[in-house]
Amino acid sequence: MKGSTHRRCYCRDPKTGKPLGKKCPRLAGRKHGSYSVRQELPPRADGTRRSFSRAGYESLKAAQADLDHIRALLGLADADDSEGLDQIAELLEKVGDEKAPLPDIESTRRRLSHGLDLTSRLTVGDWLDIWLAGKKGRQSAISRDESNIRVHLQPRIGHLRLDRLRVTHLSEMFEAIAEANVEIAEGNAARRKAVEDLAQIPWKGREPRSRRMAMKVAIAEMEPYRRIVGPATRQRVRSTLRAALNAAIAQQLITFNPASHVELEAGRRPKALVWTEERILHWRRTGETPSPVMVWTPEHTGLFLDHVAEDRLYALFHLVAFRGLRRGEACGQRWTDTNLSAGLLTVAKQLVVNGWEVYEDDPKTDAGARTIALDSDTVLALKRHRAQQDKDREKWGSAWVETGRVFTRENGELLHPANVTRRFIELYEEIGLPPVRLHDLRHGAATLAHAAGAGLKDIQEMLGHSSITITSDTYTSLLPEADLAIAEAAARLVPRARATAKDSGPGLDTQPESDDADSGRRGGGSDFPSAHVSLTETAPDEEPPVDQSVSLG
Repeated sequence: MKGSTHRRCYCRDPKTGKPLGKKCPRLAGRKHGSYSVRQELPPRADGTRRSFSRAGYESLKAAQADLDHIRALLGLADADDSEGLDQIAELLEKVGDEKAPLPDIESTRRRLSHGLDLTSRLTVGDWLDIWLAGKKGRQSAISRDESNIRVHLQPRIGHLRLDRLRVTHLSEMFEAIAEANVEIAEGNAARRKAVEDLAQIPWKGREPRSRRMAMKVAIAEMEPYRRIVGPATRQRVRSTLRAALNAAIAQQLITFNPASHVELEAGRRPKALVWTEERILHWRRTGETPSPVMVWTPEHTGLFLDHVAEDRLYALFHLVAFRGLRRGEACGQRWTDTNLSAGLLTVAKQLVVNGWEVYEDDPKTDAGARTIALDSDTVLALKRHRAQQDKDREKWGSAWVETGRVFTRENGELLHPANVTRRFIELYEEIGLPPVRLHDLRHGAATLAHAAGAGLKDIQEMLGHSSITITSDTYTSLLPEADLAIAEAAARLVPRARATAKDSGPGLDTQPESDDADSGRRGGGSDFPSAHVSLTETAPDEEPPVDQSVSLG
């Protein structure tokens, strides 16, 4: 196909006002005018001609370079590939009309070979909207993706072209999020300090009232409290973007997923800690909790259950505390899946909260659909609960709402999981217990099972985890009493010829023990305390342990 370069100027005849074009006498000088290129393109489907034209080159060399570039683009498609030639022609037409830079040859070659649209100008934001609208799956997961897109992805990278998104763009986005975290922390601290200062100003007196009013105005103008975007949240944002870009690859819109290659700080799961006496004292002094995930001791759990024994939801709290059901699983449990005669409970459904709306769904994972054995106390608590529910059904008569759920409102309607959490907090605060989440009762159930001798595989199946790693890393905390028993058992494994420091205090016989006295220690016989020894049992040859129950003050 024909193509050429030429030099022209925009001088006009002073008499007629018409452009002189190639007749301009000043074109004899090399510095006058500019160069242009023109290249014939494959004709349209209806046979009409089309071409690429561009002017304004300062030198013949620059014009010739672009003409060669255009011809190289046209050469990407074979002569008999009419579809490919038409795509390239449309691309060059669009580039010429928009006065945009010529597209990269290698990038165009890749897009053409993968069957991608060469003229697409789809932005990241446009694709995220398209992807989210067609996404299938759990409503809670879709809502999480929608939040990630609306809060983080659309404002920061939504304007970028989808086919030009690079790893550097994502690295810059996550760096900006980290920088915003600093601003959020400073804003939260400033607002918290202002609220504390306001609380110190007296109520009475003209001057104090004026100061309080000015302080309230200043607080109202401050940014509201905001949450820090932690490593785990950033990982979830990347996960959303990676899934959307994988779908774009499947649709042949792009060939590379930059979200799979951006480096982020790992989101570590918080380790569950037990509320020991020292940690409770620190919390009472400072208001700080040692970990986002805290677990009550058996004494705490017992005090709580004793306190709520007459509450309507006692059986629910009892079930979560001992068998580790998730909140949604407990609220969604049906009588048809509960066999009290056999002492078995099958988790088949759960209630999920989306915003404030509640809907029924399958368990969180395939492993979540499980059957759990119930101890006799739990069976008894559920039988009493069913008897009370039968009385409520008779009392409400025709107004009773039959949902078939084990745990319901007074009239049989579904429980809202958020209201269960609110009631849980009210009940433990009434007796001054250290704070835990309702979900932390699930951690406590795992810890109790672990201390009672259950293996990690048993605990995994009880909790419905798909991975035993989650069970071992997050959900089991060692109770201090069990930890002490393990430490004593480990120390007894090493035979000693001399008395230990514990046995050589003032007034104690420091002579080595006889072989007979030491035989139990050497042979590992029945005197060895188990790693999961009863919490009230004392190890052999030692004084009874000091009472380690936590003062609740």
